[in-house]
Amino acid sequence: MNTKLDPTYLEAWRSFITTHAMLINHIDKSLNAAGQIPLHWYDVLIELYEAPEQRLRMHELADAVVLSRSGLTRLVNRLEKAGLLRRELDEADRRGFYAIITDAGIDAMRSAWPVYAAGIQQYFADHLTKDEAKLLTRVFMQMMHYTKVHEADDE
Repeated sequence: MNTKLDPTYLEAWRSFITTHAMLINHIDKSLNAAGQIPLHWYDVLIELYEAPEQRLRMHELADAVVLSRSGLTRLVNRLEKAGLLRRELDEADRRGFYAIITDAGIDAMRSAWPVYAAGIQQYFADHLTKDEAKLLTRVFMQMMHYTKVHEADDE
């Protein structure tokens, strides 16, 4: 296995992960300052909102928001306590649970969206041309496809 990376790729990787962390931090601070839900709460709620019947199995939700199952369980506990989602036993497989967004969860997500959208605009979109945004989308979609294919191979 070759452990020596071309410096161009290493620099691209480092700038990607550093920029990602900074952007998420700025947007999360904006949400907090506006009295809105944290960004990671929003991420869970939007996945549920967009899911069929606004529900996902816990493992599906963990995959969608890229959290460990234990990390998701802790987050779901907080969201459930806040009344933004509820859990329901999967009648077809009584070992599993669904997470289901509540009306309060939908309201919280909708309330946070204008602040989130403004953050995306300010910290991300304002610094890209449309062609650059399309290029980033194409590159990241290729990487997601590649990763999903290899995840399927690993199973």
